[in-house]
Amino acid sequence: MSETIQGGATPARTPGHAAPVAARATELTKVYGQGETRVTALDRVSVGFRQGEFTAIMGPSGSGKSTLMHCMAGLDDFTSGSARIGDTELGTLKDRQLTLLRRDKIGFVFQAFNLLPTLNALENITLPMDIAGRRPDQAWLERVVSTVGLADRLGHRPSQLSGGQQQRVAVARALAAKPEIIFADEPTGNLDSHAGAEVLGFLRDSVRELGQTVVMVTHDPVAASYADRVLFLADGRVVDELRQPTADQVLDRLKAFDAKGRTA
Repeated sequence: MSETIQGGATPARTPGHAAPVAARATELTKVYGQGETRVTALDRVSVGFRQGEFTAIMGPSGSGKSTLMHCMAGLDDFTSGSARIGDTELGTLKDRQLTLLRRDKIGFVFQAFNLLPTLNALENITLPMDIAGRRPDQAWLERVVSTVGLADRLGHRPSQLSGGQQQRVAVARALAAKPEIIFADEPTGNLDSHAGAEVLGFLRDSVRELGQTVVMVTHDPVAASYADRVLFLADGRVVDELRQPTADQVLDRLKAFDAKGRTA
């Protein structure tokens, strides 16, 4: 594998044409422990994430939603099955190759903003590319900054920004390198409802206007309603899917799963 894996956001797809798959899990299984302590966190999960689509992953605590994201993002290994980013099979990669894949093909947005306090917003956005020795595409960078509404805040350090603005910097950082897919883990967990709505709107805009692919783990039905589809996990398996969701529809599904759990 070369030292730089070429990636890039895909232009928004034409209506009526199915987009290629940006990432896919096939019979993906993750087991922790052995014997009496054995826990199956993922149980033969098969799912694809299409380019230019916003997917939310939901489920009760212990359902496997974060484990699925971590395995698909190359942050955790898996026991069996297949996880692919584009045409690249993660299970065959060595540590160095996984590091390059995460750097060049994947963007991350976490609940904690993970910004360096000594750098301003622009420097935080371009930091991964600076570390990789790559010059940012200036036109793309300006478009990303405009999409997330940061044009007038680029010279400010994190301490001079609100929580919502800091998370927007983190979203811009994830977008700036033109990744093939962005994984977001509870990206609004540390934000109030207004700031959270702004960040979710920017993630949705990155899909609709920039052709980005976003996979988000969340427990919030309102956050999930920003997605194109919602996957529901329970006991390490995909148990349901909802397209063009509303917050009420998501909440109803979650209540139904909760009721089944109590009566099982």
